[in-house]
Amino acid sequence: MDTLQRRIEIEKKLLNSEIYLSGSMLAEEFDVSRQVIVQDIAILRAKGIQVVATPQGYIIQKIHNKGIKKVIKSSHHTLEQLKEELEIIIDNGASVLDVIVEHDVYGEIKVDLNITSKKEIISFIKSLTDSVSRPLSTVTNGVHFHTIEVKNEQDYMDIIKELSKKKYLINDI
Repeated sequence: MDTLQRRIEIEKKLLNSEIYLSGSMLAEEFDVSRQVIVQDIAILRAKGIQVVATPQGYIIQKIHNKGIKKVIKSSHHTLEQLKEELEIIIDNGASVLDVIVEHDVYGEIKVDLNITSKKEIISFIKSLTDSVSRPLSTVTNGVHFHTIEVKNEQDYMDIIKELSKKKYLINDI
C-alpha cells in the first residue's frame, strides 16, 4: 500500500471509529513505524481533519454538546492526588477534556485528555507510572487548569464542593 492510500485508510478508520486508535495499533495494522503514523496524522491535520491526540490514542472529535463546559483551576503534587482529582470529576458526571498549564517561558500549554471513565483514569495513571514522563502540572509546581464538561450546574457545583473539600481547587479564576 502506498503512502497516499495508507493516509486515506487511516482517515476512514478515524472517521468511522467511536474509540481511540493508538499509534502503535495503527502502525502494526499498516506495517509501518509509529513515527510514520505520527507523520500521517500531521498531514491529515494539515488537510483540516480534526484529529485529536490523547493519551488513549487518536480520534476525530465529534460534535456532541453533552453539556456545559467549565474551566477549573487546581493544584496537587502526587499521582495519587491526580487520580483522586480526576475521579471526583468523573464520579460527579463530568468529562475531563484537557489539562492546561501557564508556563513562564512557553505560555499556555494545552493537552487534550478526553477522560470520561474510571477505566480511562486507570489507563492514564498507568501510562504515567510506567514511563519516565510526569504530569504536565509538574512544570508549574502542581498548578493547572482543566476544561470539564458537565451535564448541568448541580453536577458542576458538586464537583467544586468535593475538590474544595480536598483542597485541590484554586478559586482565583
